[in-house]
Amino acid sequence: MRNFNNLPTLSKSTLFELLSQRFDTQEKKLSQIPNPELLHDAPKAAKKIASAIREKKKITLVGDYDVDGISATAIMIDFFRQIPYPIDAIIPNRFSDGYGVSPNILKRVDANLIITVDNGISAVEAAEICKQRGIELIITDHHTPPEILPHAYAIVNPKLSECNYPFEEICGAQVAWLLLGLLKKELNLPIDMKGFLDILTIAIIADIMPLKDINRTLVKEGLKAISTSQRPSSIIIRDFLNKKSISSEDIAFQIAPRINSAGRLEDASIALEFLTATTTNQAYRQFEKLNSLNEQRREMEAEITKEAIDVVKNQGELPNVIVVAGEDWHEGVVGIIASRLVEYFERPAIVLSINNRVAKGSARSLGYIDIFKLIQDNRFYLTKFGGHKMAAGLTLEEHSIKLFGDAINLSASRFDSDDFIPLEDVIGILPSSQIDFELLEILESFEPYGEANSRPLFLIKNAKIIKIDTFGKDRSHSKIIVEDLQDNKKEIEFILFKNILEMPDDERLTCSYRAIKNEFNLKISVQLIISKIY
Repeated sequence: MRNFNNLPTLSKSTLFELLSQRFDTQEKKLSQIPNPELLHDAPKAAKKIASAIREKKKITLVGDYDVDGISATAIMIDFFRQIPYPIDAIIPNRFSDGYGVSPNILKRVDANLIITVDNGISAVEAAEICKQRGIELIITDHHTPPEILPHAYAIVNPKLSECNYPFEEICGAQVAWLLLGLLKKELNLPIDMKGFLDILTIAIIADIMPLKDINRTLVKEGLKAISTSQRPSSIIIRDFLNKKSISSEDIAFQIAPRINSAGRLEDASIALEFLTATTTNQAYRQFEKLNSLNEQRREMEAEITKEAIDVVKNQGELPNVIVVAGEDWHEGVVGIIASRLVEYFERPAIVLSINNRVAKGSARSLGYIDIFKLIQDNRFYLTKFGGHKMAAGLTLEEHSIKLFGDAINLSASRFDSDDFIPLEDVIGILPSSQIDFELLEILESFEPYGEANSRPLFLIKNAKIIKIDTFGKDRSHSKIIVEDLQDNKKEIEFILFKNILEMPDDERLTCSYRAIKNEFNLKISVQLIISKIY
């Protein structure tokens, strides 16, 4: 258990000061977003797309099946509709096509120009095929570039060493949106680029981009856009959330998993049709499908997570990096399972699904462990890999799993044990007398919360448990009433989701929690949600 003796006791004013220190510069306005021309190859790419449109050439988009890739594709489709100019859009199927623009996908493409969104930086083989077939290829991506780049007409990626864009931590949909800003200028179109912010903000949040600098500005404006946009998908999102103000956490926990579930379990086209629907009726029908897929995903995820945890426990001593594989595990949920294992064991985790002696999987990390670098250092065992610091995807032969697991653990042994500590830090002890609507106002003033600006976590120590109740459809959540012995024995209520707390022998509770605004039946209250019990 961690040592909490050095934690400060906070008041509302010290909390305000503490949160203010997270932002070293003044907040940017939309007008201060750096010029897209600074993106390497972007002006060249915009000119090429403009001339393809003028020459009435066939253009095909190739996206990706996660929220970022689907959002990027949706923004592109909407933009081309407004020109108007016909384009084909393909999002690969995770199971039959694999990832991104690939030789497999190219069999279905008849085009003069291919534009990738949120993929393509590793597509060396596909680029060669395009060259042979006389198809011009423009790659827009944000993933870490490999040593050998594909031969393409243009590669727009802020992480390229020759790129001078001042803020590189942007997602695939942002790269696509910035490029479209240049295309708008090139074709002298009256399209309002702010009109895409509702979709763009979903991508930034779902792809866990750091919510600082331009990302903070875009998400703030984008959340407002979701609340007012007449786009059918935004209307459905508003109806579903049924809240006056929509937060980044609403998108992260309620909307993103639903959009993601299509590509994970079936086909991303369901989510794409939701985001690009032209009527609320059509958007509603697609959202219902996403809801039902999300339910299936949750059931499947719970089942496989339990199985994976048992496998890890039966392996004996906990390794530095968990590598676990299952024969019939659904390929679409291995990323989520990896995240669950990271939470449970506080170790980076790689979860693999084996099919026909080939293992495909996802990696998730924590603390200061760069999982992409660890995988890259052991690429000898892999047939394919890609990703970034905290998350990656990989493919290998079944017989290489054990060797790869041993090798990656050897590489990880060079890290210090402190590097494995999750960065979700408790910022202080908040006396319960400080928990009120004014606290909510202070917390709201620092939104949106997310990566690099996490919602503050507070600690309560040795509170006396008065009562534990369960609630929810299947009574799987806990409501815990405690007495704060360090603050005049004030009674407060905590919520613990997806967990039934048994009364501990000493009837005491030490936990980290976050304070959020709860809107229910037009009543607003402060809700305290437990993050972790110590």
